[in-house]
Amino acid sequence: MGTVPGLTKMRSIGPLAEELRRSGGSIERVFRRADLPLQLLDEPERLILLSDQLHLLECAARDIGDAAFPARLATTGGILALGRYGQTVCSASRLRRAIDLADESIGPLLQTETKVKLRIHDGLAQWTYAVTDASNIGRQKNEILALGYMLDLLRRFLGPRWTPVLATVSGSSLPARAVTESVLNCDLSLGAAASVQFPSALLDATNPTEAKPGSAMPDSHMPERPDLALCTEHLIDLGLLDGRPSIAWLCRHLGISRRSFQRRLQQDGLAFEALLQRTLARKAQHLLSRRAMTLAEIAQTLGYSDQAHFSRAFKSWTGMSPRAWQAMNARQAPDLI
Repeated sequence: MGTVPGLTKMRSIGPLAEELRRSGGSIERVFRRADLPLQLLDEPERLILLSDQLHLLECAARDIGDAAFPARLATTGGILALGRYGQTVCSASRLRRAIDLADESIGPLLQTETKVKLRIHDGLAQWTYAVTDASNIGRQKNEILALGYMLDLLRRFLGPRWTPVLATVSGSSLPARAVTESVLNCDLSLGAAASVQFPSALLDATNPTEAKPGSAMPDSHMPERPDLALCTEHLIDLGLLDGRPSIAWLCRHLGISRRSFQRRLQQDGLAFEALLQRTLARKAQHLLSRRAMTLAEIAQTLGYSDQAHFSRAFKSWTGMSPRAWQAMNARQAPDLI
């Protein structure tokens, strides 16, 4: 894995559960094989490792024996399934502005360690999507998913039957090429990355629908500079959906050995236990501020054997009991990682 793991929102994978059910797959089996908590399906704004998204996509395609599954996800959901990111790019008045917004917004609104670029040469525009995260499992399937979203945006300006001059994905071969091409309604070639080429004059195409800002909806911004410590905290918070995560579980998802993980944290003056306690403290404060769970339920969610153990831990973090903190901070809820 590279120095900086990529992060993405769970919603970036599209309508996974719906398509798996329609295709006769097992949602439970797919998440078990991907080593991820099933509760993720209920939290589209949840941040996960980009490598986990790639792995989940690969597990889903294998479960139903359909290499064209990513194309179906993108086609069924469309770019608006990407939440605020999709709304933002679809609000542009012209196609060129929509593509510029796709480049500017992907990092802040949807996915890190990803580059979306537009290049123009000899009358052709080439729009490229590339993941800079070092993960390889499911990489081509992720590119096909991205290509489906890109085509959906282009067709919103150019018409539902429009096809590009050239569309590419990376890799040495393309399984289920004919089916994938049929789903995406365009021919595919192998290249260095996922890309779409078309006459540059089309960049002036206007939005056939009334261009207006996306409506208000639950959303969260991506971290500006994700690093190993931040990714570890997000993984801990993710693991809490299915019981307190072990350091072995985290290392499996980060793709590094336990020794390397601890050494890299030490280089930044950190330790796993400190990150665990910090994450538990922030999660506890978030749950207390919502007032939707009892103290016993919060204790169980955070992996404590009983309420008393949780209360002692909380007092060590904040200097006061959970109830006292809740009373003092009733007016303001802290951000959840």
